[in-house]
Amino acid sequence: MSNGNNPQLTPESAIASLNQTDDLGLRYYAAWWLGKFRVKTTIAVDSLIKALTDQEDRAPDGGFPLRRNAAKALGKLGNLQAVIPLIDCLECDDYYVRESAAQALEMLGDSRAITPLMDLLNNSVAEGGLTDYALETVIGKPHPNQPYEAILEALGTLDAKNALNLVEPFLEHPKAKIKYAAARAMYQLTGDSNYGEILVSALQVDELQLRRSALMDLGAIGYVAGGEAIASTLAENSLKLIAMKGLLESQVQQDKNDNVNLSDTSIKLMELMDSLL
Repeated sequence: MSNGNNPQLTPESAIASLNQTDDLGLRYYAAWWLGKFRVKTTIAVDSLIKALTDQEDRAPDGGFPLRRNAAKALGKLGNLQAVIPLIDCLECDDYYVRESAAQALEMLGDSRAITPLMDLLNNSVAEGGLTDYALETVIGKPHPNQPYEAILEALGTLDAKNALNLVEPFLEHPKAKIKYAAARAMYQLTGDSNYGEILVSALQVDELQLRRSALMDLGAIGYVAGGEAIASTLAENSLKLIAMKGLLESQVQQDKNDNVNLSDTSIKLMELMDSLL
């Protein structure tokens, strides 16, 4: 893959590019490339883990762009050697490094991440001992201290049932996407359809970006009861198909558990998908 600004890379040259320090743009691109093309060799993983502590690539706002890309790549590679280094990234000053680390830990699916992720919700202390969320409620405006959406989604995927009391208050969060992330997590942790229906209702909101977000959340949790609502919502068919694929995969797994070749529900979902093609 190459364009006018980015060179043609191989796994070997991408690793070499990541490990040099002269061309920061090339290092950033190499980290992305290793994740994009799923280069899972030991040296690739080790090089990306090393990049999680990089001090050279600094953004004007003080952030660490290379660390962000390295975290994203490690999530895609599936090597659990990255779990502890990614957990360490949850303490980084860069909001987007913490967000990328939380998303990567969700992808890796290792339960060691649960307590550190919970700590980000539980220990976000503001003045007077209030959590960031409580402070938001008091002063009436969002506080950007933690990547709540990524944290909540990760806790849901990791089946962190001991996090229920921390997740539930975010159902009242003033930011819609964070509220949806909480509903998504609560459904995963409890199986209660009321939380799935919060996301189904979100398919009717006026803002397209929020409808898109709800679509992806419904697909991620495999909320089969939302199939018809997904098919009829005002959004791109390509996104609706992605969400429907998540539903179908969930239902097919249920069919296998029930020793059913293909249930009526699976057939109905496939018909809805056909209607979108």
